[in-house]
Amino acid sequence: MTTTLSERVSQSAFDGSMLRVVLLMDLHEGTQQQFFEAYEQLRHDIASVPGHISDQLCQSFENPSQWLITSEWESAPQYLAWVNSEHHAEQVKPLGACARAMRPLKFTVLRETGRGYDQAARPASARLQDTPRLGAGIVRHALTFTVKPGSEKEVASILSSYTSPEARVDDHTRLCRTSLFMHGNRVVRTVEVQGDLMAALRHVSEQPGVRAAEEALNPHLEKDRNLNDPESARMFFMRAALPAVHHIAAPEPETAEVQRHALFYPAKPGCGAALAKFLARQDEAAARHPASPVRSSSIFQRDDIVVRLIDVRGPLDAEPETTFGISGPRKAAVLERLTVRAGKRTRPADHTMKLITDRRAAAES
Repeated sequence: MTTTLSERVSQSAFDGSMLRVVLLMDLHEGTQQQFFEAYEQLRHDIASVPGHISDQLCQSFENPSQWLITSEWESAPQYLAWVNSEHHAEQVKPLGACARAMRPLKFTVLRETGRGYDQAARPASARLQDTPRLGAGIVRHALTFTVKPGSEKEVASILSSYTSPEARVDDHTRLCRTSLFMHGNRVVRTVEVQGDLMAALRHVSEQPGVRAAEEALNPHLEKDRNLNDPESARMFFMRAALPAVHHIAAPEPETAEVQRHALFYPAKPGCGAALAKFLARQDEAAARHPASPVRSSSIFQRDDIVVRLIDVRGPLDAEPETTFGISGPRKAAVLERLTVRAGKRTRPADHTMKLITDRRAAAES
C-alpha cells in the first residue's frame, strides 16, 4: 500500500492550524491567591501578543491546589515565538514560584463541534488541521546550550562517558534514543521518547550517572546554573529547550545502513521560523522521491537557532544538496538569504555537527 506524503508527516508547526495549549499545574499549599493575581497580570500582558486568541483559567473543584490554564492561538509558530522568548521567561516566573509541578501540552485543533462553535468568531487566518496525523507514538525534543570556548574537548568527554539510564521509565513510557552533537561550542542533545516526555526527562535527571555528568559540566557552561535550586534549574531548561517543529519519515523500517547526522543552521536575526519552514518544505519535496537518501528528518527551532536531525541512507556527501536541504533550482540562494554566512558562501561541511554519542535502547522482547 502506498503511503501518502501527508501520512509521512507526523508533526508540523507549518500547516496553519490553530493551536490549543493546556498547562496543568499543581500549586504549593497556600499560594492560590498569589497564583490568581499572577495570572491576572499575565493575561493582560498576553492579550497583545500576535496570534493569541483567548485563554481560560480553571480550578479543580475536587482539589483546590490543581489548576488548568488553556489558551488558543492562530498558529503554532506564533505561540512558539512567544513561549521561547526571554520576555516569556520573565513573565511566567511569578506563576512558576507558586507551582509544585507544571506540565504544558500542545495540540493542533482538528475539529470544533457543538453549539458554542456554530457562530464562533475566529480570525480569518485561523484554520483547523485538515486530517489526523499518523505516527509511532514517539515524542521528539532537544536541548541546546553553549560552553566556554576552549572547553569543547573536555565537554565532549563528559557527555559521552556517563552510564546510559534504564530505558524503561514506567508501564507507558520508554526512552528510545538520545543523540548528542556539537558545533563549535554549541551543544545539542536530542531525545526520542515513547510515551510521556516529562516523565522520561524526570527519570533521566534522577539517574546518579547523569547527575554527576551534569555537575561536571557546570563549570564549562557560558551561562551559570544551579540544578539544586528548582527555580534556577527550571529557567535553564526553559531557555535551553529546542522544540521539534516538523518531522517526516519514510514508511519502511530503519536499517543498519541508515546513519544519523545533524546540521546546524544559524538564521539571520528574525529569520528562524522562516528558515525552519523552508527546510520543512524541502524535506517534503525530497520525500516525494523514493530514491532520496534522507529517510527521516526532524527540524528543531528556537528563535534563530535551527537544527535539522536526519537519518541518511549511505554516505552523507553522496547527494549533498538533498542532505543539506537545498535540492532544486535557486534553493541555495534562498538558504543564503536566511542564514548567517560569516562572509563566505554556505557549504554543507560548515553546518555539519560533530556526533558525540548516539545511544539507542535495546529492542524489547
